Amino acid sequence: MAKSLSDRVRASRYQDEYSSEFVSRWDELIDWEKRYAAEAGFFKSKLEEHGAKSVLDIACGTGFHAITLALDGFDVIGSDGAPTMLAQARRNADRVGLADLELVRAEWTSLTEAFPTNSFDAVVCLGNAFTHLFEESDRIKALGEIYSVLKDDGVAIIDQRNYDSILDQGFNSKHRYYYTGSTVEVEPEFVTEEAVKFLYKYEDGAVHDLTLCPIRQDYVTALLQYTGFSSVERFGDFEPDYDFYEPDFVVQIARK
Repeated sequence: MAKSLSDRVRASRYQDEYSSEFVSRWDELIDWEKRYAAEAGFFKSKLEEHGAKSVLDIACGTGFHAITLALDGFDVIGSDGAPTMLAQARRNADRVGLADLELVRAEWTSLTEAFPTNSFDAVVCLGNAFTHLFEESDRIKALGEIYSVLKDDGVAIIDQRNYDSILDQGFNSKHRYYYTGSTVEVEPEFVTEEAVKFLYKYEDGAVHDLTLCPIRQDYVTALLQYTGFSSVERFGDFEPDYDFYEPDFVVQIARK
C-alpha cells in the first residue's frame, strides 16, 4: 500500500536525509565565498548591535556560520543533531585553523541537557533549519530551550524560507543569498500546507531531497512571543522593510 503524505512526513527524519553523500556536497550547494558576500556582514552586525559575545549555533550544519562568526571574533559553540554534519563541520574548522572550535551533538528540544552549565548572549538557528520541526509541541519546546540557555537580554536569531510566498504564490527563488552554488538547482517536488519536499539536483545527475514544514512568518513571530521573548524584529533578505511576499528568506531576531 502506498504511503500517504502524512505517513511520509512522519517518517522523514533529518538524520536520514542528511546522508554522508549529501553532506559531502552541502558546501557545493552553499558556496561559502558567495554566501559570505551575499550576507554582507548582516549577522555579525546584528550580534554586535545586541552586544553579543558568546554565540551558540544550534544548526551549525557543515559549520559556515559557526566558523565565520568565530573568525569574526565571537566565542562560538556549534551544535547539530546530525552526526554527518558535525563531522564535516570539524573538517571545515580544521581546514581554516579552528581546531579548537567546540562542536557538540545536541537536539534543540534538550539544549539545557547538552549545555547544563552554559549560557549565551545569542542563539542562532539558521539555514532554514527550524522548519525541520513538524510538531508544534516540538517548536514550542525548542524555543523554550533556546530561551533557557540565553542570558538575560540575550537574542535568538532564526531564519526560514519565505513559505508564505511559496504556499500562496508558488515557488520562485532568486538564489542570491543562501544557496548560492552554481552547480545545484533547488526546486520543490511537492508543496502542501503540511510539508514541502525540496529536490537538490547537481550537475552530475545526483539528486538529494529534504522534507520540511512550511511554517509562516507570522506564526513564527507568534511562537516567539508566546515563548516569552520581549520583542521580535523581522528582515526580508536582510532588509528591515520588505514586501511580505518578495524575499526568499526571512530572518527573525527576538530579544529575551
